Parts: sequence; structure tokens; C-alpha cells
Amino acid sequence: MITIREAQERGHANHGWLKSDHSFSFAEYYDPAHMGWGNLRVINEDRIAPGSGFGKHGHRDMEIISYVLSGELAHQDSMGNVKGIPPGDVQRMSAGTGVVHSEFNHADDQTTHFLQIWLLPNASGIAPSYEQKTIPTSEKRGRLRLIGSPTGANGSITLNADAALYSGLFDGSEAAELALDPARKAYVHLVGGALIVNGYPLSSGDALLLEGESQVTLTAGVDAEVLVFDLAA
Repeated sequence: MITIREAQERGHANHGWLKSDHSFSFAEYYDPAHMGWGNLRVINEDRIAPGSGFGKHGHRDMEIISYVLSGELAHQDSMGNVKGIPPGDVQRMSAGTGVVHSEFNHADDQTTHFLQIWLLPNASGIAPSYEQKTIPTSEKRGRLRLIGSPTGANGSITLNADAALYSGLFDGSEAAELALDPARKAYVHLVGGALIVNGYPLSSGDALLLEGESQVTLTAGVDAEVLVFDLAA
């Protein structure tokens, strides 16, 4: 079974300093039909205005991934991490027993555009932790590159969740396939551009929810950037 979730169907929030599109129910946006998919709980497409950001706030028992598309995200947390997250990096923060952090755009003239992704962890009450890695563009060109996994395979970030996350860049004749276990779920989020996924044409912000499928097929990209999630059912 494949279901398309078009970009315009997402929840929208405009706080002035922050514009956000919610793929799943989040904050004031509530839709009982879209509470998550498998163990994927949140995908927010956030745009932070220059000189603005999220002040200190807390999380518990959640795997939180930041995937920056443009600009830079300044991260600081109660574990002592003070990091800049540029495009091409993927960051994972395991909230576990509790962590406080802030995220800011310190630029004077550039919006920070990023995806905030939450996964339900394998276990509650783990020790908080942080990881950040740079994934070269060349390793995502025309293929699905593993960027997050439970084992940290192939230089991916290590997820304390039963999920694998892939990123890819596709244009023209570039194509890729990913085998799936039909007993699991998958989620394809088109970050930008246009792409045909399992025969469905997607535009920027669109997504496909897959259940009982054995394969993801990506073709006919037009300056496309895509994330593919292999998820616990």
C-alpha cells in the first residue's frame, strides 16, 4: 500500500521568526490521521529568520535529528556541546533521561532552512548523547547513502531506534532502488526538486507512506534531494 502526502496538506505555522511545515501532528497542529508513521514521529520543515532561534528547552526519550538544507544551525546543549551544523552534516541528539538545548540562526542576512526529525527510541531512560557527521555530497550523488542506522554502519550516525535513514541526490538519468522488508514501513520525503518514486511524481515537500512494499524505486529526478526512512511497523 502506498499513500501520497502532498506538501500543501501539511500543517503550517508562522511565528514571524519561524515558519514551519509539519508532516505530522505537532504543537498547535493536530490531525489524528497523521500522528506519525511507524516509529517516525516528527518531520518539521523549519525556516528560522536571521538572528532568531529556539531558546533553551527540554526533551526526554526521543531521537532528534537535524538535517540542514541552507544556512547554518547553531546548537548548544546541557551536555556541553556547542556546535555549528552546516548543510551536508547530519546531527543526532538522544534526549534519553533529559536534555536542554537551544538552536539559533546567528546570521544577519540568511535564513536557516532545516528539517527537524524525531524518532521514537528503542528504550526509554537511556543516557543523553550527541553525534554529528559530515556526509559528502559526492556520496549522495545518484544513490541512496545510509546516513543513520542502529549500528552506525558505513559512517552513518548511530540511532537508538529501529530505523535506517538514507539520503540521495538525483537528476536526469540517475536512479536508485532500495529493497524493503514488507513487514516494515517506509517513508519517502522529497526535500527539494522533483522525483518519481514507485511511479508517483513528487514535488518538493511531498512524501510517500509505504506499507507492505518490497522496494523503493527512484527515477527521473530534477535537481532532487530525498530522504528515505526504513521504519519499524
